[in-house]
Amino acid sequence: MDCITDLKNNSLAFNVYVQPRASMNRVAGMHGNAIKICITAPPVENKANGAVIHFFADLFGVPKSTVSIKSGRQGRNKKVLIQNLALEEAEEILSRALPKT
Repeated sequence: MDCITDLKNNSLAFNVYVQPRASMNRVAGMHGNAIKICITAPPVENKANGAVIHFFADLFGVPKSTVSIKSGRQGRNKKVLIQNLALEEAEEILSRALPKT
């Protein structure tokens, strides 16, 4: 998947496009080469960024401490970093989470 980069140090980077203030937290599909996720939190006081970290931790079944936002804290386009997650496992979970077209 183009949206995932294997950083070889047992970490993965995800290109993410965030839609804040959505009706529910979900994976909405692809937005170019990024995963589009909808988050209910507003983009104020770092609430949406916290919700993105929580959403990714839940989605991939990893502790929140292993998820961080590497870049894009102020915008919709973000680079989310997850440590200790295998590429094959991430691709499988993501393909199940993406809406069927």
